[in-house]
Amino acid sequence: MRHDSVIRSSGEDYLEAVLVLQKEKGVVRSIDVARFLGVSKPSVSNAVDLLQKGGFLIKDSDYLLSLTDLGREIAERTYEKHRFFAELLTSAGVDSALAEQDACRMEHMISQQSFERLRDAYNAHKE
Repeated sequence: MRHDSVIRSSGEDYLEAVLVLQKEKGVVRSIDVARFLGVSKPSVSNAVDLLQKGGFLIKDSDYLLSLTDLGREIAERTYEKHRFFAELLTSAGVDSALAEQDACRMEHMISQQSFERLRDAYNAHKE
């Protein structure tokens, strides 16, 4: 099943946030995600409920968040796109804060196939 028919860009942002926070902190709570994304705790709570129902995220009895295999796959793909575009824009001279903002928008707009072709062409050109 294609995930883009099931999850919107905001869902990808939440999954990506859990992935990044897990890498940084090890454990993730909803309040960590709220701070990371600059959104309200009720927004995170609502998103977590939807992502749990969709099979992308698990909230355990201690209220710790973790990604399912499907959630991790989507989060890693989204994060890879984000890093690629942020680095590309920064290397082109775009201010790093603006590059991060634009990368966040770009990661959701490009198809996986187009991204992979662009990434591969860019990497081949660098070599």
